[in-house]
Amino acid sequence: MRFQLMSLDQMRTFAEALAGLLRAGDLLILSGNLGAGKTTFTQSLGSALAVAGRITSPTFVIAREHPSLRDGPALVHVDAYRLSDAEELGDLDLDSELEESITVVEWGAGLAERLSSDYLGLTITPMFDTDGEPGTRSDDAHTDADPLEVIDETRGVLEDDVDNDDDVEDERRIIELSAHGSTWDERFPRLCETIRTLATADEDGELGDDAHNHDEEDRL
Repeated sequence: MRFQLMSLDQMRTFAEALAGLLRAGDLLILSGNLGAGKTTFTQSLGSALAVAGRITSPTFVIAREHPSLRDGPALVHVDAYRLSDAEELGDLDLDSELEESITVVEWGAGLAERLSSDYLGLTITPMFDTDGEPGTRSDDAHTDADPLEVIDETRGVLEDDVDNDDDVEDERRIIELSAHGSTWDERFPRLCETIRTLATADEDGELGDDAHNHDEEDRL
């Protein structure tokens, strides 16, 4: 499914709709160029899920765990940018967190699929950069990382943490969703229908304006 988001408010609306369908054990793999909005989306998702801690680009640590503030699943936020292979991802021992948490992996395409055969792929492309290849890396993206570890956000946020992934002014985005595995067989159609409903209800009619499913384009 492919659709447009014309503002950060619509990004938040989409994240809220998705959060309502997520459950413990879900894996989201995010792709998109630097500045595409991966961390901005995760922040909106974390807010919708009501988790603790400030969500930032995990520049100095590879992953953080954000506990729920309302007895729901925790959100594990992973940045796989500097991981060279699936073995390094395995060193994070995310498998032990996966069943109890909702796991979001930025730059995870080609690596994070090993964690589960059931996952939701989400590619974010700024509308000013639609000719770019989603997931392309850049040499100036990150500095050297601390040793691989998962940080529990109940221990606080590192003072030097910065959110340098999404520092762009243009809020317009193209979102592409792909569902993998049987756990999404029932939920993905519901998600698509929710997006179309939101598009109909939106004042400007932009959310979901370019929506389509796996096989056909559906202009709203």
